[in-house]
Amino acid sequence: MLFLSRLSVSRGVNRSIPCRGLCAELRCQGVTPEVMAICPKLMESSDNGAMKTLRIATRKSPLALWQTEHVAALLKAQHPQLEIQLVPLSTRGDELLDRSLAAIGGKGLFLKELELAMLRDEADCAVHSLKDVPMELEPGFVMPAIIARGSHADAWVSNHFDSIAALPAGARVGTSSLRRRAQLQALRQDLRIDDLRGNVNSRLAKLDAGEYQAILLACAGLERLGFASRIRARLEAPEWLPAPAQGAIAVECREDAADVQALFAALDDANTRVCVSAERAMNRALDGSCHVPVAALAGLDGDMLHLQGLVGDAHTGVQVRAEARAPRQAAEALGQQVAAALLAQGAGDFIRA
Repeated sequence: MLFLSRLSVSRGVNRSIPCRGLCAELRCQGVTPEVMAICPKLMESSDNGAMKTLRIATRKSPLALWQTEHVAALLKAQHPQLEIQLVPLSTRGDELLDRSLAAIGGKGLFLKELELAMLRDEADCAVHSLKDVPMELEPGFVMPAIIARGSHADAWVSNHFDSIAALPAGARVGTSSLRRRAQLQALRQDLRIDDLRGNVNSRLAKLDAGEYQAILLACAGLERLGFASRIRARLEAPEWLPAPAQGAIAVECREDAADVQALFAALDDANTRVCVSAERAMNRALDGSCHVPVAALAGLDGDMLHLQGLVGDAHTGVQVRAEARAPRQAAEALGQQVAAALLAQGAGDFIRA
């Protein structure tokens, strides 16, 4: 099926109109006479309806560009004739660096401009770090592919100290995450934990300038940008839990863009999708966001799914934990089960704080 994704309709926002060579149907859709006139030509040259060019919206940060180029390379391997164009965009989340994400509206700020570009027909899809994607997508959008997950672990990065325990009292640690702050507070309440925003390169530069004695980042981001050597220690489960879906890359597109969804079908990793579905279901049931220190990690042992969850207090380090197992087909229910167990232990007090 050919979609006229580059052509405008005469009302509202640009939309992809399915073209079946039925001009009467197109007229009912409100398509302009000019579009109707060239419709048969498009059908004749459509190469069985395959898309010729795909425009991928992305943030401009080095990590976002790496991830988008990675997805583009995987897609190109599946569709060698497809031309791929990157559409780099600046988001409010990237621009407002003087305040915490919780203070400026949350991680959804990283998606808004990219979604608007898709609605304006300036891009066909977008690539995101899945941990930055809100638990509920905006109406009219879907995630046709979740790429095989990278490292889920957090990275301890320091030029002088091998571990959290090695830091002197009062040492300054940088992180933009309430989740990391809560887990760090649980281990060391004598540390000074300050907000740290910006891309990976700028955060490392602040560490190297001596502004911090250590910083916390995601291992996946450091590895993707060639900074694996900066990882002094990996903070791993069960002692330390990551953000829900950390290390996973997601593709988002419009729900009516069936051609785009078909292109990405082969890139969807079933095991990664089932794990992050459980993690995100737990977070959704908790009404979690960047305003709440929530951590989750799911793993597969054969067809059994194991989910660990945590909710904490970023100021005191007090936290509650829960875990459970279920068949992989019950990922959503497992997430809800672990969320219920956390709430039964008082997680709601942290969420409402």
